[in-house]
Amino acid sequence: MKVTVVDHPVVAAKLGALREESTPTPVFRRLVDDLVTLLAYEATRSLGVEPVTITTPITTTTGVRLTSPPPLVVPVLRAGVGMLDGLIRLLPDAEVGFAGLVRDETTAQPSWYAERLPEDAAGRGVFVLDPMLATGGTLIAVVQALLARGAEAVTCVCLLAAPEGIERVRSAFPADNVSLVVAAVDERLDERAYIVPGLGDAGDRLFGSAAG
Repeated sequence: MKVTVVDHPVVAAKLGALREESTPTPVFRRLVDDLVTLLAYEATRSLGVEPVTITTPITTTTGVRLTSPPPLVVPVLRAGVGMLDGLIRLLPDAEVGFAGLVRDETTAQPSWYAERLPEDAAGRGVFVLDPMLATGGTLIAVVQALLARGAEAVTCVCLLAAPEGIERVRSAFPADNVSLVVAAVDERLDERAYIVPGLGDAGDRLFGSAAG
């Protein structure tokens, strides 16, 4: 698995603001949106293109367009939905699937509760969106489901990753058909399997907590 950490001053500055506990929800959402768009430039680097003839106001020339079928973007519910606009802004023709998994807070193991994925994912760029790569269990489950549907390669886009999660995903997918693009790799997981220093619960900070 190839891991790319996007080392850029704008990414670092926005990530710092995202981590700040006092950042309000509207600002947090905007920062996530900005960061995903910045990460998407790197994540989409390997998308296939084909030549096309275009006519400028001066003459004709050769340009390129993305190959068909269109890319597939799969946010992991619920927090991954907050990353969706940032990517499809760059890929407006992309199709969108959804993967719903919940992590057991005692065992840290994921289980599926919703799935909206195409039966055939072959021949297209595939992107999985999940803000936090912690233990890696959720990401592994989603990537396995996509590879089983014929995806030749899967690119995972995360805001933060823990070293433990990266190693687990790398062990599960040692070949080059899975890649990770991330804004930062943090120090470690704590005893609750939360990323340290992290940014808290991304879903709650994006959408609020339903607990009353």
